[in-house]
Amino acid sequence: MKKSLMLYLFILAILMNVFTYMFYSREVKFGQERYDKTTKKLRDSINLVTTKLTESNYFSLENNENAQNYFDNSASGGKVILYEKLIPVVTEKLLDYNSSPNGNPYTGQDKIEGKKFIINKVKILNHRWIIADYSNGEYWGEVLLKYFVADDESITFEVNQSLLYQK
Repeated sequence: MKKSLMLYLFILAILMNVFTYMFYSREVKFGQERYDKTTKKLRDSINLVTTKLTESNYFSLENNENAQNYFDNSASGGKVILYEKLIPVVTEKLLDYNSSPNGNPYTGQDKIEGKKFIINKVKILNHRWIIADYSNGEYWGEVLLKYFVADDESITFEVNQSLLYQK
């Protein structure tokens, strides 16, 4: 009786070990598959976001080599204006006009109900065009500007077209 009890316990222990081994080996395999699937999904998402970002920045001075070459006058003995340094300077210069008491004159809008329009966001499209978003806190709009960089590196702006959205 004692021998058969020991035999049953031994067989039970072996079965428990086999089931435990199978459970943990499948758990590891399942975890690895889930990790691989998640990693693939994340890589696909990163690639999609990268592609969308590249497409959305197609019209930008940073990605337009022809527009960048416009500022390279070294062949004719002129100066080279680095576009990396030009972009923040142009943006800052345009945003400096927001402090005017009548609002930023380059929004193409006058005050409405005593509220001045100021430029919020600026995107430099190439060597000549800027698109900007503006508002007075109640009304919103967009403006297409021309900008010019003179030989003395002064910057001037010109409103090409302004659009004010309805409330």
